[in-house]
Amino acid sequence: MSGMTEVSSLTGRLLVATPALADPNFDRAVVLLLDHDEEGSLGVVLNRPTPVDVGDILEGWADYAGEPGVVFQGGPVSLDSALGVAVIPGGSAERAPLGWRRVHGAIGLVDLEAPPELLAAALGSLRIFAGYAGWGPGQLEDELTEGAWYVVESEPGDVSSPAPERLWREVLRRQRNELAMVATYPDDPSLN
Repeated sequence: MSGMTEVSSLTGRLLVATPALADPNFDRAVVLLLDHDEEGSLGVVLNRPTPVDVGDILEGWADYAGEPGVVFQGGPVSLDSALGVAVIPGGSAERAPLGWRRVHGAIGLVDLEAPPELLAAALGSLRIFAGYAGWGPGQLEDELTEGAWYVVESEPGDVSSPAPERLWREVLRRQRNELAMVATYPDDPSLN
């Protein structure tokens, strides 16, 4: 039985909300998938900055968080927990620094309990997320079938985009297919 191979992992890819996606939690969201397998999926929304400074909740990490130095709302689940996502440039598998777990390529999760100094030298960029987006087994696949999300490759710079409000359009615009046209979609289609 090949039940395990049916889900080709989308870990490390971006889910970009289609204009058809009705859930207000994910309106124009760009989600980085940190985990995707037959047990479900977990990701963080990259373009929902909050007004809360990183220093207000994780003082030691504030100096390492890129612009804007605020906490991002990673999704509607576990809003009281923090996730750190960091890009470690050129980190090869056997040289992954302590306190960092590779997710995909140069992107990984940070152990926020670890002393920041452990990672300071290696860090390319760091973003702190409150909460995350989660899907049960098969749930994300159903949403993909319904056309709620575009799945595209991530780039390390997406995690640390200094202008998160432009990320949805920027990610779509760099696609080499009809998705680039979606980037021009008006914010409110009823205004056309």
